[in-house]
Amino acid sequence: MKGQLLRRSAAWVFAGKTSDQVLSFAFGVALARLLAPADFGMVLTIQIFTGLATFIAGGGMGQALVRAKTVEKADLDIVFTLQLIAGCLIYTVFFLVSPLFARWYDNPVYADLLRVSALIFLLRPMLNLPNNLLVREMRFKEQAIASLSGLIASSCTSIALALRGYGVWSLTLGGLVGAVAQGVALHVQSGWRPGLSRDFRRGRELVRYGFLVSANDVVNYLKMRINLFLLSQSVGPGPLGLYNKGESLARMPHNFVTGSVYTVLLRAIAAEQGNLDRCRYLFARSVGTVAVYATPFYVGLVWLAEPLVRGLYGAKWAEAATPLLILAASWPFWLLGNLSGAVTAALNRLSNELKIQVVTLFVTALAVLGGLRFGIAGVAWAMVGTAAFICVFMLRLAAQALEARWIEFVRALRPALLLNAALALLLALLELALPAVVREHDMLHVAVVGGIGGLFYAACLLFWPIDELKAERTRLRQMLRLDPPARP
Repeated sequence: MKGQLLRRSAAWVFAGKTSDQVLSFAFGVALARLLAPADFGMVLTIQIFTGLATFIAGGGMGQALVRAKTVEKADLDIVFTLQLIAGCLIYTVFFLVSPLFARWYDNPVYADLLRVSALIFLLRPMLNLPNNLLVREMRFKEQAIASLSGLIASSCTSIALALRGYGVWSLTLGGLVGAVAQGVALHVQSGWRPGLSRDFRRGRELVRYGFLVSANDVVNYLKMRINLFLLSQSVGPGPLGLYNKGESLARMPHNFVTGSVYTVLLRAIAAEQGNLDRCRYLFARSVGTVAVYATPFYVGLVWLAEPLVRGLYGAKWAEAATPLLILAASWPFWLLGNLSGAVTAALNRLSNELKIQVVTLFVTALAVLGGLRFGIAGVAWAMVGTAAFICVFMLRLAAQALEARWIEFVRALRPALLLNAALALLLALLELALPAVVREHDMLHVAVVGGIGGLFYAACLLFWPIDELKAERTRLRQMLRLDPPARP
């Protein structure tokens, strides 16, 4: 029964992520063609600071609610109260410092942008609580519907405003509209109603655990965004927008697949934390499955980064292909580090993880400072190195929590390595044989190489008798009716 619930939950998380990623990608392409890289760079500069404050506003208490064995209405009320107080305080701070922020970046537009963007902190508590409840109850279908509602509202608003010439404001106002739409949908789906409480004692345990979660999130966010902050200070919004576009595309398959599995794996291991054998199996299976399904996207990027960027976004975004190609090398480190984080969070090893994150933050800052002299390419290589650094430590921490050797989980990558080695060989030969007429048209180039590579990979997955993939291969073949259904 638990296995069925886990598979069903994973399927809905994956379906929700699929819808979000596909629509977000499509709307992003439309906006990139309507706006300049500098518009995205300005919004990103604001988000570096508001994003950091988001973790402080939530205080990690949402994940504490997800992990708690029992939750009562009083717990929800005190968490909502604390998050609302934090949100109001954060908005006040941003409102007051916005003129200084604008002078710091020598652009008066930043003052109004910051004040309007910070309105999200007054809405956040209304989104966080119902979303946490849906995750806790593993109602991922309802969560996906709410997320999709917000994405559609945000993107449609941004495109409409961009068409009318609102520039950078189309992105900012679209985000606020999307947050309101998502909040309404979450309330409808969860049935939660906000309530205030003054029983601050009740929230002590949630705050204690939440503080560790929040501290890890803040340090991890700084580690992820220190490159963007340093770029915003040294090269300006244009190159920053180009780098971020490349990084966003590089992370898309990772967020798409690994992000879907992370939520379910966290909840599943938290529920099974008394059974380490089961936890070890869940972790290894998750690593192996995600590697099989996501790695071919990164193998394809080695050959298709440049035509993909030019074909989708236009010539003005062509330089974004450089960080995209470089950051694709981070994929195995992102995978192992991210899913190791789900293990440490579920088994309450966050205090150890925090030490690793702090060390990595300083390593990342030093690496990025060294890479800045080589522009956005140097920063991208710095991020690959730091991804490898944190992966090693996070995987060791997860292995210790599971009382296993870390090499056992690295071995779970073997099927993906075999499949993708074959795919890489095919693509290399295909590129040599590709006619010039195909190369001259970027999207035709992507379609031909991607289509042939995708069909080849699917055939390998369905027919190559790799022992570790026997169960997955059987499931896929039965789903496609290539094999008769299993007898009861």
